[in-house]
Amino acid sequence: MSSDVRFTDFKSDKQPTWCPGCGDFGTMNGMMKALAETGNHPDETFIVAGIGCSGKIGTYMHSYALHGVHGRALPVGTGVKLANPDLEVMVAGGDGDGYSIGVGHFIHAVRRNVDMSYVVMDNRIYGLTKGQASPTSREDFETSTSPDGTNQQPVNPKALALSAGATFIAQSFSSDSQRHTELVKQAIEHDGFGFVNVYSPCVTFNDVDTYDYFRDSIVDLEDTEHDSSSFDQAKDRILESEKEYIGVLYQDDDSIPYEQREGIEGSMAEIPDGAPDGATDLVREFY
Repeated sequence: MSSDVRFTDFKSDKQPTWCPGCGDFGTMNGMMKALAETGNHPDETFIVAGIGCSGKIGTYMHSYALHGVHGRALPVGTGVKLANPDLEVMVAGGDGDGYSIGVGHFIHAVRRNVDMSYVVMDNRIYGLTKGQASPTSREDFETSTSPDGTNQQPVNPKALALSAGATFIAQSFSSDSQRHTELVKQAIEHDGFGFVNVYSPCVTFNDVDTYDYFRDSIVDLEDTEHDSSSFDQAKDRILESEKEYIGVLYQDDDSIPYEQREGIEGSMAEIPDGAPDGATDLVREFY
């Protein structure tokens, strides 16, 4: 940990190719600020991303990073953290990557409770593939591939997390920089799996769940009498579909991370006798 780390230390020299106005800009900035403000250093941080508009976030941030395959970012992040518990591991993804092809890994990552954070940019649409309905799209959301709507209830990722035994569930809005940063910081500082679902509007393909919509609809739990330590209150808020809440929905202050529970200590990253013959050549085949 370092007390002199700046937000800009986490910026790489690569310019994002996201559409102007994309909510992912604000999401990423909050992630970098949260990492810096919690004293993490780029050399001690590992970012894992899957496939989608959020997928190149590790390229845009200065740290160790891996751009994985579709829906598989969480198992990679889990492996990194267990192999080297000294690293601050943050997994980033989108609603398609995390709640469709990756939903099985999401549930199991939640229940394992490995000490890492998971930030999901939820824009309620597939943006990279040009505007198809995603798992979190509204039932009546019309797209080129679902002109009459999806006719399916949207996936509720917070409910999935709570039912799987989550110890930290929060929701933020990418446009509210200060609040978003605070919530990601809390996820990082939590002892266990810190899950933050982020309202991150897609300005190109989603003209329903817009910045204006969220600004008019969001209710901050800090302005209510919500008790984040109460499972029952968290369940009620999560299942209340009429409101868009931000804040910490649930946190188990008695959470014990998987590593501590299973007695995992020390880094497995060092190989005393060096890498096996041919290992380096094998790795290079993937690049």
